[in-house]
Amino acid sequence: MSRYAMLLAPSANRVYADQASRISQAELAAFGPVLSGELAEIEATTIGGVEYVTFTADLDPRDIAYLSNLSAAYALFERVDTDLLRPLTLTPLARYDSDLITIPKYAGKTNEQFTKLVLNLTLLASTSASRMLDGHLTVLDPLCGRGTTLNQALMYGYDGIGIEIDGKDVEAYKLFLQTWLKRKRLKHTAELVPMRRQGRRAARRLEVTLAPSKDDHKAGAVQKVTVLHADTTQLDGLIRGGVADVLVADLPYGVAHGSYDDGGGISRRPLDLLERAVPHWLPLLRPGGAIGLSWNTKVAKRELAEDILLANGLTLVEHLPLEHRVDQGIERDVVVARKSG
Repeated sequence: MSRYAMLLAPSANRVYADQASRISQAELAAFGPVLSGELAEIEATTIGGVEYVTFTADLDPRDIAYLSNLSAAYALFERVDTDLLRPLTLTPLARYDSDLITIPKYAGKTNEQFTKLVLNLTLLASTSASRMLDGHLTVLDPLCGRGTTLNQALMYGYDGIGIEIDGKDVEAYKLFLQTWLKRKRLKHTAELVPMRRQGRRAARRLEVTLAPSKDDHKAGAVQKVTVLHADTTQLDGLIRGGVADVLVADLPYGVAHGSYDDGGGISRRPLDLLERAVPHWLPLLRPGGAIGLSWNTKVAKRELAEDILLANGLTLVEHLPLEHRVDQGIERDVVVARKSG
């Protein structure tokens, strides 16, 4: 087996401080099942005074293509001997310029690198893992805010579906995406239209179609983003079942953001929302699809989140520990579960 060293992006250290290496090791281990051979000896190693994530494997070009999408990957080297590194070319899925992800800045935005990590873990836990590099998949974010997860789905070449209860966030996402597409001179359509249920207005739907080039658009090789301005716990008649390969959501942290409870008041307890929402989310997920959730463990214990997923018939997918400190009020963790099928 050959030895490899992954240099992490400098931004990873700013986001996770001294936890970046540990989190990246956990994410790297999750790629093991889709690689052609065994992935072993994953650890942090200092080479020339710089910390790398090192591992042993026998990587073929498709394996390198998979690992190119590690959320913190900056450069990959094969270790020729103890201190000599031979660079390998990374080929990440990046259908559009990276500023689609990095430009939006607003209070409560989930860090884009962490968003990519959770999406990766969820994809790798689903039956769609083998199609991560070349399949036309659909990502659902039922708490999409201003679209960080949806934009990452677009970067991967996938379709995105979002649900967001705050109409201002939906409008802000529409404005950003349209402005960005116009500035990049990419062929697209975008409209925000009302939706009716049982003869009454029940929601609004944002529909955007786009393509990375004029030739793609002309050939019909378009991507679609759909965002419903609706309550994620009241989706009957608004969206058909079995639309998504994976579901990724960042639950309210219980600090600045909350959700509406059954009485119409604001609840800042993420597990209350999760318990009410999962029965509405599961029918939207295809058999074999996976759910990836992040939340603040200071206001919701991991075991309780797992209990809710298990009670709804999901199977937990094990991964190395990912809990980490975000700030004084937030300790963040990730749980992944798979739907049978």
